[in-house]
Amino acid sequence: MNLLCTLGPASFDGSIIRKLDALGVDLFRINLSHTAADEIADRVNLVREHSDVPISLDTEGAQIRTGKIRGGAVELAEHHEVHIVSDAMLGDAGQFSLYPAYALGLLEVGDLITIDFNAAMIQIVELNENDARARVITGGKVGSNKAVSVRRSLRLEPLTDKDRQAVRIGRELGIKHYALSFANSASDVDLLRQLAGDEAHIIAKIESRSGLAHCADIARAADAVLIDRGDLSREVPIERLPITQKRIIQTAKKEGTPVHVATNLLESMVTAPVPTRAEVNDIYNTLLDGADGLVLAAETAIGAHPVACAAMIRRLGNQFRSDTSTLGEAETPETGTSGPHGGVLVSAIAEDETIALAERDSLPALHVDAMALSDIEQICQGTYSPLDRFLGQDELRSVLAENRLRDGTVWTLPIVLPVPPEQADRLSVGQRVAVRGPQDRLHSILDVSEIYEPDLDALSPAWFGTTDRNHPGIKGLAERGSHFVAGTVALASTPQEPDQPYRLSPATVRDILSQKGWNRVVGFHSRNVAHQVHLHIQLEALERANADGLLISPVLGFKKQGDFLSLPIIESYQALLRTGVYPNGRVVLGGFATYSRYAGPREAVFTALCRKNMGCSHFIVGRDHTGVGNFYAPEAARQMFETLPDLGITPVFFEAYAYDLRSGDYLPAATAGEPREISGTEARKALLAGERLPDWYMHPIVQDGLIARIKSGQPVFHGGNG
Repeated sequence: MNLLCTLGPASFDGSIIRKLDALGVDLFRINLSHTAADEIADRVNLVREHSDVPISLDTEGAQIRTGKIRGGAVELAEHHEVHIVSDAMLGDAGQFSLYPAYALGLLEVGDLITIDFNAAMIQIVELNENDARARVITGGKVGSNKAVSVRRSLRLEPLTDKDRQAVRIGRELGIKHYALSFANSASDVDLLRQLAGDEAHIIAKIESRSGLAHCADIARAADAVLIDRGDLSREVPIERLPITQKRIIQTAKKEGTPVHVATNLLESMVTAPVPTRAEVNDIYNTLLDGADGLVLAAETAIGAHPVACAAMIRRLGNQFRSDTSTLGEAETPETGTSGPHGGVLVSAIAEDETIALAERDSLPALHVDAMALSDIEQICQGTYSPLDRFLGQDELRSVLAENRLRDGTVWTLPIVLPVPPEQADRLSVGQRVAVRGPQDRLHSILDVSEIYEPDLDALSPAWFGTTDRNHPGIKGLAERGSHFVAGTVALASTPQEPDQPYRLSPATVRDILSQKGWNRVVGFHSRNVAHQVHLHIQLEALERANADGLLISPVLGFKKQGDFLSLPIIESYQALLRTGVYPNGRVVLGGFATYSRYAGPREAVFTALCRKNMGCSHFIVGRDHTGVGNFYAPEAARQMFETLPDLGITPVFFEAYAYDLRSGDYLPAATAGEPREISGTEARKALLAGERLPDWYMHPIVQDGLIARIKSGQPVFHGGNG
């Protein structure tokens, strides 16, 4: 399905054009009815500066429009009179002009004229040399440059003088695509091709009774046909529009000519962020009729949500292809965001019968630590998609040696379930066990597929880049257990934590992003409360990625001694969001219940893939992302991303940033004149002492909240505030 987007005041913007390009728009349309000839070159150059998508000049064609109206629009009062004058003028409620100027000479006494899709109807009652007098039969608002329809056939020139000038400019600029408005015959198409050149791609727009009568001939002469349902509805009774659309599509198909459909596809989204159900059905059925492409007009030219409209069309087109595919394969995700890693978002919930067995203690119990419980929850709700299991020995080796799961999907971080030897001895392959957490509470169900004792010394160089047992990742694994258990898991219950409302599953995040109409989303991962350098990086990443929004996704759950607890982190970001520090409507806050494994570059890719599963298209990667001490080189994460194939999520890299006292700005530390770096240890000391940090370090409102928490005895750090 082709997607054609009209550019106008809402979208003649580099950022919007790049976003539309990223959505796979096939053709940008410049409407000459709303573009002066001397504006064409600048607008074409603006588009080309930001996109390689072809541009089509859409002619004014054989149509009549109102001239300019004082104040943009006036109200014609029913049963009053109005004069149509021959000379161009600034019109009002008593008189206005028509374009092209010769249109006045085509009118006859008795002609019924509708203006702007039946907003008003007038009848000619008297004709003079330089004007016509008309009575207002139906009152309504009449605006500048609005369509005028005479209720009989008029022979208008197929191209206006401005059209001819625009085609000359287009050829000078190398434009190859042109749309002929109000194509009435095959000869009209031939005329435009003669002016535009033999290599031109001509789209003939069917939007008049004459065009309908000669539809087959027009389809043979043109390279594509476009059904403009708006102007066509002024020529055809609206109740006949559906069957008329179907017949035009059938005629074009019979001639082997592609056919596109335009007008009111997503009219409600000119103002609303989501479409109506009727619009969705209309689009789907239009594709079912055989349309090859869909055209957004007002939606992207003057609407409030041009990118969301294009994303919605893409989603509907993708869903249509999926539904009608002979293979029945899902080709795309269910939202406007990128698809989950591996193509399917895992959701693993234990069956009621299995849960009942476990609750009756009919299944053997396996008690695991908080980190294992966290991993199980993330596997089961799809954050680790396509993983639905803990890795077996062969797959673990494949991940470390080739960065691949057993099905070939790129994956960099081993997801394993360590257990002590005494627990491992009680398990057997093929066994179904009840995984239990604190207070012996049933958590999940594990189907054991393998039990093995890994050689950490042999695996550690590829896993952590070292064999040093002081490395916190290696040390943590060794302390958790000497054996690994592999197998699929299914969630039986979800513990309710104090930060539970912010623990958003990938499906929930995707629902939120879909409702907002976001397509390009930057994800951010952090273990700390909000500070100014992170704020600067987040806002810069939004601009670099030309993103619709930012997903702030701090780590919640298990923490090491001295780390910030989850609630203070959440509260710090909530405070900033409420004060308007972030751009309005462009941030979603939702935590990620996980823990640090200190696997450096492998973990950096892993955290990016988790945000991909949440619907992000981009992910912020810092200099020492998920590293520790000096175990990883500053560029290790970037190098790992560069060695992997396209992951479906784009990293946005940042080197170490600092506050520059000299310039008063946040800069790469290497280029700052007087850099002042963020130190978590120093911040913790100052906060515990009740001392304020510099404002350049942490926003005052964040400090106020943390200090108030400490003074009231509420915990801020894991292990206490002491």
